[in-house]
Amino acid sequence: MTSFSALYKLAAANRGGTELLEAILPRPKTAAQLAEQPDSRYLSMMSRCIFRAGFVWRVIDNKWSGFETAFAEFNPLAVAHFSDEKLEALAQDKSIVRNFTKIVAVRNNAVYVLDRQRSHGSFAEFIAHWPEDNITGLWLEMKKQGSRLGGNTGPMMLRSMGRDTFLLTKDVCDALINHGFMKKFSPTSQRDLKLVEQVFEDLRAESGRPLCQISRILSCTV
Repeated sequence: MTSFSALYKLAAANRGGTELLEAILPRPKTAAQLAEQPDSRYLSMMSRCIFRAGFVWRVIDNKWSGFETAFAEFNPLAVAHFSDEKLEALAQDKSIVRNFTKIVAVRNNAVYVLDRQRSHGSFAEFIAHWPEDNITGLWLEMKKQGSRLGGNTGPMMLRSMGRDTFLLTKDVCDALINHGFMKKFSPTSQRDLKLVEQVFEDLRAESGRPLCQISRILSCTV
């Protein structure tokens, strides 16, 4: 297996130096900062990542102000009570991307957010205080209890909101294999996910860096 220091040197060389590499590394928020963010922002980012999946990100981002208006600024209580007729009307709204199944997923996830508000005080508190040594458990929870949050969608939402997590992009998966950490693995296998999580935990212990930075550094080695 390649040492972290060797990974870092290769990533820095590929990115044009350590300063340029450090400039693109994500910075995770603290638990307190995560808990301070309104639940509407979590639902908004959740929805943004869902609509981005399989689509041109630029188009979604350019239309996002329209999404905010259409979905009541992503107030979870308001969206959870959208009627079927309201969802059908949104499927004709040209200010957003008119994908009906994804529109329905926004309402479903508003209900999910409300469920976690009831059990944890807020969805933000739920995310902020999930055990840091079981991040793939949070992925699985979101996939099972939320809507369309499987694959990289849920982890991408977490990363975008500042929760420390690695991502299993193609480059990261290739790097894990190329550098001898895994012979092969399936991102959809819970057993394999736990093995990958242990690799990241070992690299975190070796480097002292957060998971999100290790993930980005790995991707830059490819």
